[in-house]
Amino acid sequence: MSRNQIPTAESLQQQAHDAAKRCGVDPERIAGDRPHRSPINGESLGGIRWGTTDDVDEAVRRSHQAFLQWRKVPAPQRGAVIKRFGELLTEHKEDLGTLVSLEVGKITSEALGEVQEMIDICDFAVGLSRQLYGSTSVSERPGHRLMETWHPLGVVGVISAFNFPVAVWSWNTAVALVCGDTVIWKPSEQAPLCAWASAALLSRALEESGAPADVSQVVVGGPEIGESLVDNSGVAMVSATGSTRMGRAVGPRVANRFGRSLLELGGNNAAIVSPTADLDLTLRGIVFAAAGTAGQRCTTMRRVIAHSSIVEELTERLVEAYERLPIGDPLAHGTLVGPLVHGDAYAAMQAALEKAQAAGGKIVVGGERVLADEATDAYYVRPAVVRMPEQSEVVTQETFAPVLYVLDYEEFADAIALNNDVPQGLSSALFTQDQAESEIYLSSEGSDCGIVNINIGTSGAEIGGAFGGEKETGGGRESGFDAWRGYMRRATNTINYSGELPLAQGVDFSV
Repeated sequence: MSRNQIPTAESLQQQAHDAAKRCGVDPERIAGDRPHRSPINGESLGGIRWGTTDDVDEAVRRSHQAFLQWRKVPAPQRGAVIKRFGELLTEHKEDLGTLVSLEVGKITSEALGEVQEMIDICDFAVGLSRQLYGSTSVSERPGHRLMETWHPLGVVGVISAFNFPVAVWSWNTAVALVCGDTVIWKPSEQAPLCAWASAALLSRALEESGAPADVSQVVVGGPEIGESLVDNSGVAMVSATGSTRMGRAVGPRVANRFGRSLLELGGNNAAIVSPTADLDLTLRGIVFAAAGTAGQRCTTMRRVIAHSSIVEELTERLVEAYERLPIGDPLAHGTLVGPLVHGDAYAAMQAALEKAQAAGGKIVVGGERVLADEATDAYYVRPAVVRMPEQSEVVTQETFAPVLYVLDYEEFADAIALNNDVPQGLSSALFTQDQAESEIYLSSEGSDCGIVNINIGTSGAEIGGAFGGEKETGGGRESGFDAWRGYMRRATNTINYSGELPLAQGVDFSV
């Protein structure tokens, strides 16, 4: 279903220019000849300027110099900068949300929701700035005290993906800055305006607070920019969001130089639907998680594992819901499904559907491209539901597009086995009214994912909870009450006030 006419290139360019300008982006800084397109119509948003690996080296140098000053600022004062940043984000929420929609194709409510995540993490980080606690411990030696202290790491590199072009950076940056680190951001090539606008607002907060300007920097460019950050020994920590393939390259390279990494990688998220599930609630949870953001979230629901007694009814309901989904211009009121990010994403979706059919699957709804006549170089698709006889190889692979595989089960233990029998381990859900099933699913016998939900879908995490997964998802955690520890180093201290020098474990080394 088309939602109004696809906007013209001139209209989108003007909106992008106006929103970026209101956020404080210097037009001279971003002007360039590098092509930059919007997935809304597949046409140009204007030329941009990319950085170089030399720019990364210079950014690391400046960032380290800023760190030497920033680490001395008391954490509550650092928190005050983040508080101001949150206020500026609130003032420019619509501007930044517009840029998110223009550059990556998110519908307006999801784009605004992403900016709200930025505001929320700022509030969260401000509280953390007064809660960077260490612990004390009882010493086995008289007149001694044991304690731990936490200190900033240094320069943090953040590499973010297109699907959350601003929120993921803010999760890392708000916490890292409060901890006393400095940050260099390599944003997605798809969303440079989002990055420059976000950075401009933070720069304003830093300037108003008298903080060093180089506490936060952005270097826009291709993969070579990310690789330069990964390999630079001056970057103490690299937080990278992207595919598992990307993580396989980043993790070992950072480890090889004894740096620290936080990896948020692929997901292949499932929902188990039990015979007792409220199907009305379940349907709403599945459709948002599976079709939201056109299936381009790491937490997108990609598998439904439904009991054989209700699988057919649930599938019929899904077909009816998918046929009603409004697809089109993400800026138009009422649109629920915007475009895929580019043609490669569409090709990957079609390849997965072909493999699924070859494995005995049946497409019961969706999969086709729509609005091709209105936007030749944009890729709008109807989200697909595929009924599968078993969890074949294609089902275990993540396809970053709106493809939902439906499988069935007889015994709850078998459903859990299917849930876990994929390489990824990010998010999972169980829809049930059976308390015993809920408890088992949340226990060590249940889901092996980092996020395990009951009667809610796999998408839509809150910043108060640790975000991340296991297995090929990477194992890192962002946000949550103790995530700050990942951005700091811990020192164990022993204080001797006894006037004597007893050794631990009763060692005698008298001279």
